[in-house]
Amino acid sequence: MVLTRGDDYPIHQTADPIAYSGTDRNFYDRYFFNGYAPDGSGFFAVAFGIYPHLDVADAHFCVIRDGVQHCLHASRKLGMERMELACGPVRIEIVEPLKRLRVIVEGEGIAADLTFTGRAFPIEEPRFTWRVGPRTAMDYTRLTQNGHYEGWIEVDGKRQALASGTAGTRDRSWGVRPVGASDPQFGGGVPQFFWQWTPVNLPGRSLFFHLNAHADGTPWNTRAVIAPDGNGPEAFTEAHEPRMDAPLAPGTRWPVGGVLAIGEEEFRFEPVARFQMRGLGYTSPKWNHGLDHGTLEVEREDIALDTIDPARPDNLHVQMLSRVTGPGGEQGIGVFEQLAIGDYAPLGLKGLADPA
Repeated sequence: MVLTRGDDYPIHQTADPIAYSGTDRNFYDRYFFNGYAPDGSGFFAVAFGIYPHLDVADAHFCVIRDGVQHCLHASRKLGMERMELACGPVRIEIVEPLKRLRVIVEGEGIAADLTFTGRAFPIEEPRFTWRVGPRTAMDYTRLTQNGHYEGWIEVDGKRQALASGTAGTRDRSWGVRPVGASDPQFGGGVPQFFWQWTPVNLPGRSLFFHLNAHADGTPWNTRAVIAPDGNGPEAFTEAHEPRMDAPLAPGTRWPVGGVLAIGEEEFRFEPVARFQMRGLGYTSPKWNHGLDHGTLEVEREDIALDTIDPARPDNLHVQMLSRVTGPGGEQGIGVFEQLAIGDYAPLGLKGLADPA
């Protein structure tokens, strides 16, 4: 048995020390943040994950400037200490749980000091449980929260304060996902995964929608919630059968826009910028989540967004920063995240990554 600083807090769920998280080697615990100015400029994003049974922690920070996505990657040995929220040049501080968090970055010519403050209490998304044959591929829970940011970002000596009204989303998820080295015995044939996620900041409320669907379009996890500012779950409005109509840009698997129907309300998405999620490790061949890079490894990556091959598998996962128009001309801004791997009949997709 191993004692760590978490064992001095009343947060145990089993008789094991906090260093242990059940028995599944794919257990993970992750933070995610994104943010953007009211005019859609200055997009940034952060990811920080720990993988207790792989004994790995990793972190990523990205910011877009002048068409280039500047990315900072880091990975280290966890040392079984889950309460140390730092990985090389990236660290997170919990200022006020479920309301205010701070992200500090300093390394490889990239620096930032960002404080997030939630607009309302986080939503708890339905538990994600997905099986492929007899194997449990995913079993996790996520909280999601929209909010505002204060602070600054510096790239190669050029520091810029965040614009007034900079907003965005943060989430926390934990449970089981495929992480670390791939399992050669998992599944079989061409993999299939379809995901949409649209957290939106509107003037006085937040909009949340997500969809996981099978190849024939049947949802296996979906929900839409509207959260008024400054309120808790008792004030949230939920729609159980949201509908998203989102065609693809020709030659890609990226959404070109979309219309989301939630009850009697419709919200129209107009993309204004694209963010490649591989900059945060998602589907990255080298920096995928949970891979072992030894004691500590840090690397910078600069992605020229206009040179991206949309059919390359590690480029499928995107967040499209979008202007959003709601009922009565209500104007907001948020992201339309999509990942389409394998067949998906509603959009006519076939093969692993063949474009529309």
